[in-house]
Amino acid sequence: MTIRVVLADDQPLVRSGLRVLMADHPDLEVVGEAATGTEAVRLVTDVAPDVVVMDIRMPGMDGIEATRLITDGPATTRVLILTTFDEDEHVYGALRAGASGFVVKDMALDDLLTAVRVVAAGDALIAPGVTRRLIADFIGRPEVGPDRSPRPVEGITDREREVLTLVGRGRSNTEIAEDLFITVATAKSHVSRLLSKLGARDRVQLVITAYERGLVAPPHAGRPRNP
Repeated sequence: MTIRVVLADDQPLVRSGLRVLMADHPDLEVVGEAATGTEAVRLVTDVAPDVVVMDIRMPGMDGIEATRLITDGPATTRVLILTTFDEDEHVYGALRAGASGFVVKDMALDDLLTAVRVVAAGDALIAPGVTRRLIADFIGRPEVGPDRSPRPVEGITDREREVLTLVGRGRSNTEIAEDLFITVATAKSHVSRLLSKLGARDRVQLVITAYERGLVAPPHAGRPRNP
């Protein structure tokens, strides 16, 4: 099955490089390019891609608003944010807008391709290290709110609350199973029920919920840097 991709970035060289990279992989097909958020939204309507690889900082409509319009619309297109993390203060907002994850521009090329495939398959790309860095930057922002005391999450069991907390810490299903002394299949089942009960699109939204409800304490250290 071919994954149909739209590349949205205001830098032609970035789009060209990604197109050349994906051309060597028969399961990936670039079906359009956009230099603005407005163009990205139009392309989703016109060509219905599986994934939009979306830059945040673009002229006119930025990637956050474009992501919101795409994920709020009827299309099943998923958005993978492409950014330079340490310089971009809007990743959290993009995830809240409905993005299924994000990659950084200096990551290994194979990892970027894997990210596209993961998102296309309906999963969310939010690795533990990414989670820690994201939360360190964005958990104190006004849209998150100053109240960090734990608040109840209605409609879930105590065990599901434990699982939600671990998801918020960036733990994989395998790690959750090890932490709670359950099978991986059981951990996966708990995560699936959380997605359903909380009306979450994917694992990214579960992470956001865990932090917004105060289930996971924000780190106290300053902004972490790339190793």
